[in-house]
Amino acid sequence: MATAEAATGRTITTSIPARLDRLPWSRWHWSIVIGLGTVWILDGLEVTVVGNIAGRLSEPGSGLSISSAQVTGLAAALYVAGACIGALFWGRLTDRYGRKNLFMITLAVYLAATALTAVSFAPWWFLVFRFLTGFGIGGEYAAINSAIDELIPAYHRGRVDLIINGSFWVGAVGGSLLSVVALNTDFLPANVGWRLTFALGVVLGLVILLVRRSVPESPRWLLIHGREREAEEIVASIEQRIESQTGKPLPVPDRELVIHQRGSVSFLEIARTVFSDYRRRAVLGFSLFIGQAFLYNAITFGFGAILTKFFDIPAGHTGYYFAVIAVGNFFGPLLLGKLFDTVGRRVMISGTYILSGVLLFGTAWLFGRGSLNAVTLTACWCVVLFFASAGASSAYLTVSEIFPMETRAMSIAFFYALGTAAGGISGPLLFADLTETGKVGDTVLAFQIGAALMCAAGLVAAFLAVKAERRSLEDIATPLSAA
Repeated sequence: MATAEAATGRTITTSIPARLDRLPWSRWHWSIVIGLGTVWILDGLEVTVVGNIAGRLSEPGSGLSISSAQVTGLAAALYVAGACIGALFWGRLTDRYGRKNLFMITLAVYLAATALTAVSFAPWWFLVFRFLTGFGIGGEYAAINSAIDELIPAYHRGRVDLIINGSFWVGAVGGSLLSVVALNTDFLPANVGWRLTFALGVVLGLVILLVRRSVPESPRWLLIHGREREAEEIVASIEQRIESQTGKPLPVPDRELVIHQRGSVSFLEIARTVFSDYRRRAVLGFSLFIGQAFLYNAITFGFGAILTKFFDIPAGHTGYYFAVIAVGNFFGPLLLGKLFDTVGRRVMISGTYILSGVLLFGTAWLFGRGSLNAVTLTACWCVVLFFASAGASSAYLTVSEIFPMETRAMSIAFFYALGTAAGGISGPLLFADLTETGKVGDTVLAFQIGAALMCAAGLVAAFLAVKAERRSLEDIATPLSAA
């Protein structure tokens, strides 16, 4: 992997960012969505399967001597910890060596760790490779969101980013239904079914890896790193393909950018840029990530345990309920995504966060009164997460577009890691303890904490969210290399 340091130091004038933003939606853009976005389906499959098979893994004959709390608590926390560390590690390399190099490597790491999880023979092995699976997926968050935002036109960026991040829940639906089959001992032995679910994820990941090979490097990244000839060739090829498909000439780009090419950006410069020059945006990023991370990583990890403990739902049937919730989660970004580009970021981000928090408070109140059963609780969660999912997806969109391009991957990594560490590591551990007590009040408390953090993040967004809809990335945050 070369950084092209020797070619930096020159000043160039380019219209490439404007040329990318004025492109109409095309089959080429769909290839980007499929090549990069479908990995979240795997992530959703992975997380959901682990949550749903927790009961089976703790049973005699599973092939592992591990408790349900270790799976939903310790293993979940290790997965998130790996993702946080991986985001920081791979995020730095993504800004230095390019988007494409890293989104190929991180997917390979993710696949290898998942495959090794499938052959777990002892708790320590399972826990180690849950951590390494998270380590790979953390790098995916930084590399993929950077590449998507830099390749998708400004007019479509919000809805595309939300839908791609929301596709996690398509995997969650698949994982839920797959776990139903995997946990049915009429079809598969108790020590085989859960292994095959991980193996299927590997197969799907290999297909994505092959598709991803055709996705180009970000022309914006190439420009800054002294490789403008490659950037020009990529953009010219895209333009030629789209003109051939539409039969119409593309409009003339309306602006140019003067760039002083440079090498990598130091950690000190990244920190100064994000936390000093853009401190209000940093507060916004932290708030959004902490709110959504705690709600999702703390509460949804324990949903299966709630069904089994409070409503006596068999472990093999929890997948049906979670599939319904996952559908609601996916339809949130799918149906609301366009509004983030039309109504605007500030209204939609604050609105989805606050509304989901208020609805979660209502769910906690009903649960505490004993007014809910397994079906009505699932319905409540489906409504809550319809809005929460759109808000959570917008957190990734926000931090990937409001900071300068040279810091983009590292900014995503910073906020994902620190926000997720606050809610995603402590959350599953705390929530596992609360649900293990079997006390209604403890579960209500967990719901209320998640709701309060979502509402607080929504209030922060109401004051600090950036009006980024339909604007070029270079307009939202001037590149550090702009001359």
